[in-house]
Formats: sequence, C-alpha cells, structure tokens
Amino acid sequence: MKRWLLALSLVIPLAAAAQPPVERTVSVTFDDLPFASVPAENNAALEDMTARLLQAIQNAQVPAVGFVNEAKLYREGNLDPARVALLRSWLKAGFELGNHTYSHPSLNKVPLDAFQADLLHGETVTRPLMQNEGRSLRWFRHPFLHLGATPDVRMAFQDFLAVHAYTVAPVTVNNSEWVFATAYARAQAQGDEEAAHRIGAAYVPYMEAVFTQAEQLALDLFGRSIPHVLVLHANSLNADHFAVLAERLKQRGYRFVTLDTAIRDIAYTSPMGFSGITGESWLERWARHAGLRPSSPPPVPGFVTQWAGPTAYRGY
Repeated sequence: MKRWLLALSLVIPLAAAAQPPVERTVSVTFDDLPFASVPAENNAALEDMTARLLQAIQNAQVPAVGFVNEAKLYREGNLDPARVALLRSWLKAGFELGNHTYSHPSLNKVPLDAFQADLLHGETVTRPLMQNEGRSLRWFRHPFLHLGATPDVRMAFQDFLAVHAYTVAPVTVNNSEWVFATAYARAQAQGDEEAAHRIGAAYVPYMEAVFTQAEQLALDLFGRSIPHVLVLHANSLNADHFAVLAERLKQRGYRFVTLDTAIRDIAYTSPMGFSGITGESWLERWARHAGLRPSSPPPVPGFVTQWAGPTAYRGY
C-alpha cells in the first residue's frame, strides 16, 4: 500500500505537468505608422526599420493591423512618396491599415468638430491605398486611448464613427512600450550599444509582466481568459525585439488572431461606464464599471525611464 501511494504521488505531479497550457488568443496592433521613436527619421533608416519589423511580424505569423498618423507622411509641408511607400509595404506584406487620426490629437482636449475633421484628414492617403488593394478602411483607434471628456462627447463621436463606417479598435493589453522605445532610440542615436542592449533585454520581461496582469484582471472580471488586443508601435525597438516577444507569447499559450476574431468575443460588449480616468485599456474600464479596481501597472525600470527622459512622447 505504501509503495502504491508513493507511486501515485509521483504520477499525479507528472500528469499535471503534462497538461497542455490553456489556449489564449491575442490580436496585435501597431500604432503611429509609418514610424515612431526611431533613432533617425531619414528615409533610408525608416525603410530599413520597416522592412525588419514587417519581416519579424510575418515570421511570427501575426495578422497585424497598423494604425496611421498621416501627418508623418509629410516633410516640409509636402507629401513624401517614400513615406507613402512605407505604408504600401505594410499592405504588400498582407497587413491591414487603420486610421489613428492625422495629427494624433486628444479627444479629451480638442473640440469634437476639430477632432472629427482631423480624423477625416487622416484618411486622405490611407483610404485610397486600401481601395487600391480592394479593401475598405474600417478601423479607428483613439490617440492616447482618450475616448472623450464627457459622456455626451463620447456618444456623439460614436455616432460620427458609425456614419463613416468605422469600428473602434479596442485595447486590453495597455503598456509603456513607448517608454522603452524612446529610450532605445536615444541610446542608439548616441551610439551607446551597451545601453540599447540593456534596454532591449528589459523590454520583453516587462511585457510578460503586463500580460500577467491583464490575464489576471480578465479572470477576476470574466472568470476566464478572453481574446486580448495588444497595442505596440512601429519603431526600432520592435523591429529588433518583436520576434522574441512573439515567441514568449507563444510559450505562454497564445495564438495570434485577427482583430475581427478577437472582438467577436462577448466580453467586448461589456459596458465601460464613465470613470473619468484617462488612457486606460478597455479591460481596465470594464473592471472599474464592474466595481473592480485595476492594479497599478508594472513599473518601468529606472534606467529605462532615465534614458527616455522627461519629455518622452506617449504615442498611443
């Protein structure tokens, strides 16, 4: 009997360890196309960064959506064909483009009519590019994740989006990747490869901590895993490190899905209410509406924030 109990005590842990991980899904999106937080904004460097980023996304078999700020397509007031070509490269790689406004204003800070005009200005180039590929421009993402300072503004803007056939692209995995990207670009621009390596090495573990927190909040709120939507940016950091991030997510049990697939989940019909807190993810807003208090986000290492500097641009 003692031998049987000993054998059973050994088998149970082995059996538990052999269980496959719970399948999780995530849609990956990139903001601020054609670029953000890069060491140099010359076209050759931008083309190289874009090519490396797109290759990493393709190799990971991620069906990404890239959100465009068309103001970045201009140089000295003139539309730059080379920068438009960067957007074409996203389409040629099989990815979709969305509208992130022309100049990245905050709906919490500018009048509604001005914001709506900026949004329409932001489709001047992108919409024809999509149409040339036989596709429609259908996704919109709020800059800074600012949804409007009052319930009336939010409702009026939702009506505006419906008239123009836009669907809002939510975010459930909010993060400070932009701080790492700014720090990384500054270290590279100063030729400090040791610092750039240290910043890059800290990036993926930080993102894993972000996912751990989002996963737990989803469990607390829904009692299950939900399809997540991750926001990143088109930058040198991801050109160099997205491959590692994608592999770590696969190791956590994630499968990459389209944005359409992710938001079909019933979780995305959850009410958000109006907390007055700005820049939070949809998941955090859902939780607050349900009476849960989201945890503070994982901290960015001090040496990263030092390299990013006090004027780091929050580029959602």
